[in-house]
Amino acid sequence: MNQSTADPRRSAFDILVRIERERTFAEPLIDRELSGGALKGPDRGLLTELVYGVLRRTATLDYLVDLFCATRAAKLERSVLILLRLGLYQIFFLDRIPVSAAVNETVTLAREKSPRASGLVNAVLRRSDRERSSVVWPDRERDPAGYIALRHSHPRWIVEGWIAQLGFEEAEALAEVMAAPPPLTLRVNTLRTSREAYLELLREAGTEAEPTRHSPHGIRILSRTAVPALPGFGEGLVIVQDESSQLASLLLEPRSGERVLDACASPGGKATHLAQIMADKGEVIAWDVSEKKLSPITENARRLGIGIIRPAMADARNPEQNAAPFDRILVDAPCSALGVLRRTPEGKWWKTPDDVARLAQSQCRILAGTASLLKPGGTILYSTCSTTTDENESIIEDFLSHHPDFVLEDLNYLFPGLSECITDRGMFRSWPHRHGMDGFFAARLRRA
Repeated sequence: MNQSTADPRRSAFDILVRIERERTFAEPLIDRELSGGALKGPDRGLLTELVYGVLRRTATLDYLVDLFCATRAAKLERSVLILLRLGLYQIFFLDRIPVSAAVNETVTLAREKSPRASGLVNAVLRRSDRERSSVVWPDRERDPAGYIALRHSHPRWIVEGWIAQLGFEEAEALAEVMAAPPPLTLRVNTLRTSREAYLELLREAGTEAEPTRHSPHGIRILSRTAVPALPGFGEGLVIVQDESSQLASLLLEPRSGERVLDACASPGGKATHLAQIMADKGEVIAWDVSEKKLSPITENARRLGIGIIRPAMADARNPEQNAAPFDRILVDAPCSALGVLRRTPEGKWWKTPDDVARLAQSQCRILAGTASLLKPGGTILYSTCSTTTDENESIIEDFLSHHPDFVLEDLNYLFPGLSECITDRGMFRSWPHRHGMDGFFAARLRRA
């Protein structure tokens, strides 16, 4: 795109169309657009805001379309619906953009992208502004799941699961947080610097930040910051990793000189953290089922200056049984990722309850397969970034019922400082609305 035609709304429209058509993720498309350099200054932030905002609020925006348009959202041509979503998002969720500008710019874009619908787009957006006070949501008492699903824009089946686990009030608090932008959290590479020293670097750079509450290696960035521009990022002083994800490696407690397996390792955040905790002494075998997924592991290890990671292609559901046994194993199993919906909001519209059942079967196989490679007395940590019990507690209970030589360790006893995140059964569970980190689960098992 050349400078004369650079426009964040047009770029957002094109990206959203591709996501709808190809089921591709937003982040690489946004990165590619921004790397071209055509968008400058505030327009770069507006592009990101529009794309992720529309993806986070799709259900709410389509509900508004149904209210203000004579044709229901499901019946509209896809390009017209995306134009309406873009306009309505600016009107209802972006206070800093005047309504007149939101309407005019969207109509201008409609004349280019769908000329026959420009009049409809103009009429719907202007009517939505005039009648915004008349919007009525589903009744909280009669249809609590419907209210949360449309008010905070999540698939109904996911909301129903949250209500069953947490009750209405907490489920709504969780849904509200899951519809907001996620925090940017870093893990300091203590092989090259300390958290205190890196916080000082951030202060010198004028970047607001604070240490994470539970992870001794984490820092939360409080001001708008581009990751590549962080001080020392290219030199491997930090890596982007949520606090909950950092805790997985800490809960496993690997030690220098041990042989450790990360069974589902890409892109390498946890594998490099394991190596960091081990002072880069010992061996971390980093598996992934796809060869192309090994490249990010290698790249992250190289940037962080870590030498003990050995990436290898392997299917953790059917591991080779002739490998030397491991002292510790991390199974961060592929899951529905319902605990990180705010990071990949496009994905929540593609998921179904059948996915959870299918993934649970795979998770059982991965845990059983990798556990067979553990030394007697060794430790295995099973974790996911899902909020469902089917992918978490149920997997652990099923495993223990078939493996009498394993016992569940009580994380409350081992990590009393994390008690607010640990269940009565001694398993770790973090919730974004309670703990300020991603939704995450972990259980630690020991082989007798």
